[in-house]
Amino acid sequence: MASKFNRANLTVLFLGLLTLYGCQDLVPRDTQSLLFAKFQRSEIVGFLAGLGTTFAVMPDLIAMLRRRSTAGVRPRMAAIMGVFQILWIYYGLLIASRPVVAWNLVAVLVNFLSVAAYFYFLHKERAQRGR
Repeated sequence: MASKFNRANLTVLFLGLLTLYGCQDLVPRDTQSLLFAKFQRSEIVGFLAGLGTTFAVMPDLIAMLRRRSTAGVRPRMAAIMGVFQILWIYYGLLIASRPVVAWNLVAVLVNFLSVAAYFYFLHKERAQRGR
């Protein structure tokens, strides 16, 4: 179990570093507008759309944390979404889209937390059954 967890951590770290490698285009050239950047309408729509899709997994995560149980939760969807959101981050870097990069970074974190919580509670449930 520990080696699988270490492999998963290394994979996420590698993909994160690969993603950050392409961040040169996201460095703001106009430092005067760092706080109040001039957003285009498409960026505003992107931020709103990202808000909804990023936090769609939150109800399951919150329910799992409240129940302290994996009942009714399958981590496969969160894991699959996390992998493809990493690709969305890379795409966002390629097109220099702040909304795509920002929301997918948050979404990867939320999905990682969801999968990690699932395996944490699964381990606890198996340990209790073994007693």
